[in-house]
Amino acid sequence: MNKILIIEDHPQMRCKLAMILEREQFQVTTAPNGLIGLDMARSDPPDLVVCDIMMPVMDGHAFFALLKQDKMLAFIPFIFVTALGRRDDIRKGMAAGVDDYLTKPFSAEELVSAVCGRLARVRALRQDASRTSLKQDAEWLRNLITKREIEVLLLVGGGTTSRQIAEQLGISIRTVENHRTHLMEKLNVTNAVALSHWAIVARQL
Repeated sequence: MNKILIIEDHPQMRCKLAMILEREQFQVTTAPNGLIGLDMARSDPPDLVVCDIMMPVMDGHAFFALLKQDKMLAFIPFIFVTALGRRDDIRKGMAAGVDDYLTKPFSAEELVSAVCGRLARVRALRQDASRTSLKQDAEWLRNLITKREIEVLLLVGGGTTSRQIAEQLGISIRTVENHRTHLMEKLNVTNAVALSHWAIVARQL
């Protein structure tokens, strides 16, 4: 079940968005502003973020910028929600690398279509990765990373959160995050989508 984080300051809209996605069997969490949303994303990374732009405390642009600075979160697909006619918001977000936009008002069908489309793209990237030469990559991987890093990599590839990995392996969350950082450096990747390819390779070891 895919996890969706909704960040929206208006309670009624936040509830509406959550209800629509929950009906489609998504696991939904919500936050009233970017600051709270960032804490939630760091403690339990979602598979996708739906985020309003105009919010108190921390707006959508500031939240997106901080998300992309975090190596553990930079891969997450991101959909901005913006008011009709705010073209500057759209241009600014596109320049920063936002994946998609929904302009208010939008229908439930449009929301579900945007979410499913972004998640499908991530799945396609993972399938493409599985077509590589696994045997050769596996031998290279065996000589590059430690046994513990292999364990962490397999769990990351399965979508397990840092907290869950820490519990399963009996180590601290900080240690898990250090392992993930070292894996990204050793494998020369910048996000968890790329790490998922190497998780497929690690299954051959």
